[in-house]
Amino acid sequence: MSIKLKLPIQCPSCESGLTVTQLSCPTCETTVNGKFDLPLLSKLSLDEQAFILDFFLSSGSLKQMAQQMNISYPTVRNKLDDMIEKIKQMKNIE
Repeated sequence: MSIKLKLPIQCPSCESGLTVTQLSCPTCETTVNGKFDLPLLSKLSLDEQAFILDFFLSSGSLKQMAQQMNISYPTVRNKLDDMIEKIKQMKNIE
């Protein structure tokens, strides 16, 4: 059984945001070095990423999401509004 590691997005020491400095190809072993920002959506928690994926897969139907998640429509709407606000704030910081 293999353990799937979560991509860290914050420094475990000082909690600052991390940047990617190296990428490598497992096939040919080519390595690319530089300073690359993480994509905005990867900076969200796994739960937030799952919510966005569910939203996308339900074609943006909050009613369908509420049924699948077994929660009320207003609760799903509030979660979406919270996600929108969080992403807006993250975009202003970058």
